[in-house]
Amino acid sequence: MSRVHQHPINGIDGRNGEVSSRLMLSIILNLTITLAEIAGGILSGSLSLLSDAMHNFSDTASLGISLAAVKISARSPDRQKTFGYRRAQIIGALINLTLLVLVAFYLIMEAIQRYFNPQPIQGGVMLIVAVVGLLANLATAALLHRQSKINLNVRSAFVHILGDAFSSVGVVIAGVLIIRFQLYLADTLLTLLISAYILVYSGLLLRQTVNILMQGVPEGLDIDQIVAALKSIEDVQDVHHVHIWQLDETQSNLEAHIVIDQEKMDDMNCIKQAIRERLASSFNITHSTLEFEFEDCENHLEESCYEVDRLN
Repeated sequence: MSRVHQHPINGIDGRNGEVSSRLMLSIILNLTITLAEIAGGILSGSLSLLSDAMHNFSDTASLGISLAAVKISARSPDRQKTFGYRRAQIIGALINLTLLVLVAFYLIMEAIQRYFNPQPIQGGVMLIVAVVGLLANLATAALLHRQSKINLNVRSAFVHILGDAFSSVGVVIAGVLIIRFQLYLADTLLTLLISAYILVYSGLLLRQTVNILMQGVPEGLDIDQIVAALKSIEDVQDVHHVHIWQLDETQSNLEAHIVIDQEKMDDMNCIKQAIRERLASSFNITHSTLEFEFEDCENHLEESCYEVDRLN
């Protein structure tokens, strides 16, 4: 009976367990913030505080999506998903970032409406709740900071939290200005600045996420440079039908046809090992599928042989 081939990755289960626990704590913190800000917004009459509560609620949803993606990605490959479920975290990042862009546009609309329709606000209640929210956001950001450096899914949630921390700072400053000067315009300007930051940073992460889902060449890798490096290996005559993509943000894959002399057939395994060592050491490509041939590309008409040429 045939089996689905699995490629174990050392430490994945441990890292997923740590990420899951940190995300769960973050969800509890953010849900607490959301409920506190809803109550504070109703008591103070602060629309900005209620808007921040909605932002926090979107953060909670974002963290929940990230947690679900981590759980799904830990599942082993099966007959239906032979590459496994690790790309679930990339899908989670895409959903989170899309929601974040929508929240940014929502905040812009709220800021514009607030500019034309200012309302009296109880700055004291607003300030107290905003400070509590800021501290909780900073605690959540601290929980996720280390994992956000190595996990795109967590990074998208981290951006949510960081954006909300900035938003809380804005609400705190606006609360002080409202208490002392009744300067309601400060809230509007800060909201616009926060929204601009969210849009710019989300756009950068969306570009990376979409590139992975579109099976694009990973950032920092040059396909011509890789082909040249493989051709420089002893006994490799030609390299064609090259495809390079990412399964997720940590694993890059390569597929290629390798032309060698037929007399070197007995050395095929040694050549294959040399190619894989070069890919891993020079380009951090740890998974490759290599098909060996004994004819130069120009001697046959397989269309796929010329795919690298069409990229130029």
